[in-house]
Amino acid sequence: MSDTNTAVDPRGDDRLDPHDVRADPAARGVLYQTLTRAFEHPTEELHTSLADGQIADGLRETVTKTSLDVSVPDLAPGEDYENLSARYNRLFALGMAAVTDRTDGSVETEGPVVSLYESGHRDDATWETVNVDLARAYEYYGLSVDEDERDHHDNLGLQLEFAGYLARREALGEDDAAAARRDLLDRHLTVFAASLREELAEMDAAGVYADLALLLDRVLAADHADLADGLDSASTTDEREVTW
Repeated sequence: MSDTNTAVDPRGDDRLDPHDVRADPAARGVLYQTLTRAFEHPTEELHTSLADGQIADGLRETVTKTSLDVSVPDLAPGEDYENLSARYNRLFALGMAAVTDRTDGSVETEGPVVSLYESGHRDDATWETVNVDLARAYEYYGLSVDEDERDHHDNLGLQLEFAGYLARREALGEDDAAAARRDLLDRHLTVFAASLREELAEMDAAGVYADLALLLDRVLAADHADLADGLDSASTTDEREVTW
């Protein structure tokens, strides 16, 4: 996802003084950034950071800079990089194939065991409904999917990037960005994360990804509840809602 506004004051062209940045939403942006990285195909650097506790410790420290009550589970992979990479591929990247007719060897193929696309977890909404709504949200903020790595708008990583982007905009002083993140969580990410957690919790082969999905669900649920409470308390005659 590409944008041009994350490092500057949204009201102008000059970079803000660090003292003008709100610490809590900035820390939440870091949480989203880290979770985005955790659900990408693992690199050797990510494996090392999980194995030595750097990511878990960093997440715990970051949570303390927010008002969120979130416990971070043990995120040690318990396996070497090659096996972690293979596990990710089996869960999220490789399709399944099954012989459906032994007489002619025909094969029926399916998608990955666990989908990293929201539409794969929604029985109450179509692929088009989910993706059109997210496309409008991204475009509302002048964002677009990277042309070099074009993907569907409901990809987990893209949605987490967007949530982190909105947290950074809130940290820079845009109150409406908090309302937009609340709506994104309400309409998309909390439902997605809860389903992902449930699916991985039931799989013996999930490994560390079951813990990562549990953490994802905890962070999103806590952020959503906190935003909803805060925005409801701050509302007077005007409701803060974002229409994209």
